[in-house]
Amino acid sequence: MPEHEFTTDTIVILGAGGDLVDRLLLPGLASLLATAPGYAPELIGVERDGDADAWRDRVRAALAEAEGLDGARIDEVADRTGHRRLDVLDREGLVGLVESLPADSLLYFALPPAVALEAVELLDGAAAPDGLRLALEKPIGEDEASARALNAAVARLVPEERVFRVDHFVGDSLVRNLLALRFANRVLEPVWNRDHVERVEIVADETIGLEGRGAFYDATGALVDMVQSHLLLVAALVAMDEPNAIDHVELRDLVAHALRATRILGDDPVAASRRARYTAGRVDGEELPDYVDEPDVDPANRTETLAEVVLEVRSQRWAGVPFVLRSGKALDEKRKLVRLHWRRPPVVPRGLEGDPGANALEVDLGTGGIRLELTTSGAGDPRILEPRALTGRVGEPARTPYGEVLGAMLAGDPLLSVRGDVAERCWAILQPVIDAWRADEVPLDEYAAGSAGPEGWAPLPR
Repeated sequence: MPEHEFTTDTIVILGAGGDLVDRLLLPGLASLLATAPGYAPELIGVERDGDADAWRDRVRAALAEAEGLDGARIDEVADRTGHRRLDVLDREGLVGLVESLPADSLLYFALPPAVALEAVELLDGAAAPDGLRLALEKPIGEDEASARALNAAVARLVPEERVFRVDHFVGDSLVRNLLALRFANRVLEPVWNRDHVERVEIVADETIGLEGRGAFYDATGALVDMVQSHLLLVAALVAMDEPNAIDHVELRDLVAHALRATRILGDDPVAASRRARYTAGRVDGEELPDYVDEPDVDPANRTETLAEVVLEVRSQRWAGVPFVLRSGKALDEKRKLVRLHWRRPPVVPRGLEGDPGANALEVDLGTGGIRLELTTSGAGDPRILEPRALTGRVGEPARTPYGEVLGAMLAGDPLLSVRGDVAERCWAILQPVIDAWRADEVPLDEYAAGSAGPEGWAPLPR
């Protein structure tokens, strides 16, 4: 991205001492800088503890990991790195910080949902600098009511077009490749509907366990951490109608339209959802303890590490097609995919033998792989039907998903940001499931770490 496209030079990170900053945000910034020669923003880390030298060392370490950044460039960015010790819930200190920022600054809330809400509310009445932008990490709020409260508080500070609700899933160029596949290929769009598609699966499985994030995860679980926060938006990209333009108005309107039509299948959260958590096992040669024995986990919370929900989109395009959304930890295989299963052909001509099967399209959101499963004549005997797969791969993205999202923020483009009404709607869709799980109406199954999931659950394709 050329330097002139960025319209802010100041990034302020509230909660700079948190895990997310080192794990995702700083590496994302590094990948962005590697593709933006000459751009060196002022980066200010704000945290309750820590010091300027330690913060600058963390920034240097993150930048050093990125390909394409030489020592001089790293020094240039590090020299513009500042630090503030501040409790973000100290109103006087927080307001003073924000009012001192230059125009067009980006204020990044790398904070838990409840803390972010309280901090934004403390800024009510503050004299925000011209062009101030706010970045908020998902999940937005802890339920629909708190999401609505956060959105209202944000709206009192800055207009919606300057609010960036971060979803690195949607920012991933491999996810956005879905739009190119759908709308730039005549062979796919005409059959992308209920007349031809039998079901849709959207999966984000991990082999890793908690990796030191027990306190956060045990208070969140797979349903909120992944399905509510990310997979619903991927489902909306699959289900949305065709846009006239890929811009922040058209695309986000159509995402909202798709989600307004989305419901739990049959309005039955008990029948349309499953949950489980892992027990002790072995993953990639590493022994994992039982989830309830992980540090900072309270067994009484009955937190799930694997969540599956079946939705329906009550629209002319998708009525009657189940959308299966699933995400879990400590599983046998890492999967991040969208898979469409087409209906079987109604008739196979006489003279062809065997099961024609059902065509399927799988888009691997982790690797960029594309797999189209077809039925062809068998090798050696053209009468025998056999499955075949056409495979390919999209180009490697130049930036990490966080780098893509940060680039849009710094350019002032809300295309990759989650709109406020969409954040609230994602909570509303899953609230019946959340309520059913809290009431223990859905069993909490178990699966050994490193397995494919609980016994009796239908296996995923391949």
